[in-house]
Amino acid sequence: MAEVPLLRATDITKSYAGVQALKSASLELRAGEVHALIGENGAGKSTLIKIITGAVEPDGGELQIEGKTVTNNSPRLAKELGVAAIYQQPALFPELTVAENVALGVEQSGLGGRVDWGARRRRAAKLLAQVGAKIDPDTDAGDLTMPQQQLVEIARALGADAKVLILDEPTASLSEEDTQNLFNVIRSLRERGVGMVYISHRLEELPVIADRVTVLRDGRTIDTRLMSEVNRQQLIQMMVGRELSAVFPKREVQLGDVVLELRDLGCAESGIKHVNLSVRAGEIVGLAGLVGAGRTELARAVFGLTPVDSGQILLRGEPVRIGSPRQAIKRGIAYLPEDRRRHGVILDMQIGSNITLASLDQISRGAGLDFKREKELAGDYARRLGVKTPAIYVPVATLSGGNQQKVALSRWLLTKPSVLILDEPTQGIDVGAKSEIHALMTDLAAEGVAVLMISSELPEILGMSDRVAVMYGGTIVEILGRADATQEKVLALALGHSPDEVIPAA
Repeated sequence: MAEVPLLRATDITKSYAGVQALKSASLELRAGEVHALIGENGAGKSTLIKIITGAVEPDGGELQIEGKTVTNNSPRLAKELGVAAIYQQPALFPELTVAENVALGVEQSGLGGRVDWGARRRRAAKLLAQVGAKIDPDTDAGDLTMPQQQLVEIARALGADAKVLILDEPTASLSEEDTQNLFNVIRSLRERGVGMVYISHRLEELPVIADRVTVLRDGRTIDTRLMSEVNRQQLIQMMVGRELSAVFPKREVQLGDVVLELRDLGCAESGIKHVNLSVRAGEIVGLAGLVGAGRTELARAVFGLTPVDSGQILLRGEPVRIGSPRQAIKRGIAYLPEDRRRHGVILDMQIGSNITLASLDQISRGAGLDFKREKELAGDYARRLGVKTPAIYVPVATLSGGNQQKVALSRWLLTKPSVLILDEPTQGIDVGAKSEIHALMTDLAAEGVAVLMISSELPEILGMSDRVAVMYGGTIVEILGRADATQEKVLALALGHSPDEVIPAA
């Protein structure tokens, strides 16, 4: 007799205001299985997860937990049935202790509603130990690192007897070491029979941690395969429905004069020191390094967010003083920050207003704004960058991550920059959107824009850069030509070693 799956979603459909989010989505999860769920942004992954967790009611299809059909699902019912979800941004109460956060939704009130604080701490400590978390239960959750918060959420799910655990982009903000620690926890949970749905844009992680993979595209389940029987290129083809000739569509362009030059640049507040770098018109310079090396800090210094206090910034050979973002924009410098949801776009604001936010002078008319002009400009850039939206007056929050990134990029392109600084331009977006962003970068370089790109993904650095500048300890330790840049050399330099040192394989 076949084993009854922990979870089975069959032919799930869901529409929002006439837009079909799910057309025929199916997913099966077995006990002790890590099942990867992948697809481009907008493929329907989030909607399917919301239906499984009871946050959204489906229009059609069937949902079963341990062989029993679930009707009138709700977050409370899903939790009672053993379903728990852990999202990219942990949902802990920062002002409460770890023990108090674990207790929420786990323990029942004692006699007379009184709390047994000793039992609460002991329970939290036991659950934390089960996931390998060395965390004091009395620590405030707000004082924890991102990986520590994730472990607390997993411990809380175990305390609630979760059988189905959904992990949504769990490694997006983690270092390599923290990622490996999380994988060890996932393997431990798998041995205990917990079934896990693992959502990630990092396709290279899937062979390491997943048993099977299901691909969604345009709201439909395309296929479910054993992870051991499918490779990355096949997954990409299933996700996008077309052959990707190159995720990194780099092409050679004629380089112009030096546009941006940094001479012995320093910023004590940011820890930046003795930085020397130049970027020519039409050139893409990749800025590589580990977390904490100073890459984002350098970008913020050049853009005037934390002004430099030593050295020089030169634009087309002329020394300039940039003390604020306003001055940077006037000088033709644009900066797309790493955290698009916090600093790149205003989620509740309309797409059109987001796009024109840094170019209000172009739509000003007297003391007011020319909204017809705003619509024309915003609509033009939304079309040029392929923003998928029914209209430019809808909030940015309604867009997928890749389209939000295009809106943020549109805002800066409207300023007609000569220098474009991109900090993790494709972080957290799917492979199809990555390819589109990379194509845009190549087009901008062809138009003569000097591009400085920060990325933690070595394939992106190597695939898109004309030169690679490697940072370590707040300074640039070496600049490699495209032909000389290899993953081994870049990693060695990022770790503070000689580029000729061999880095052992992971």
